[in-house]
Amino acid sequence: MHMLYDSDAYAVVHVQPTEGDKPLAPHLPVLARHGFEIVDKRSGKEVYLDGSWAELFQQQITAWQINTPTQEEVEDTLEGYAELAQKPVLVH
Repeated sequence: MHMLYDSDAYAVVHVQPTEGDKPLAPHLPVLARHGFEIVDKRSGKEVYLDGSWAELFQQQITAWQINTPTQEEVEDTLEGYAELAQKPVLVH
């Protein structure tokens, strides 16, 4: 896991499988592809983006690397993704 962004309102973590990753328990699978976890600290909810959602978010990150956004622009984008959040954050 790599922390990509952390503010008073949001946290974004990039989750990537690494060689040698093993399941925590034999019945649990190992993550096969990367994804992003976005935590809305204000609502206490999180959303995990994988598949095409993760690819779309990766494109946004690449665009941010080319044209550095303001914190307000980043948080406006994260707010859009956070609207998808349904899962409460219990332990983080």
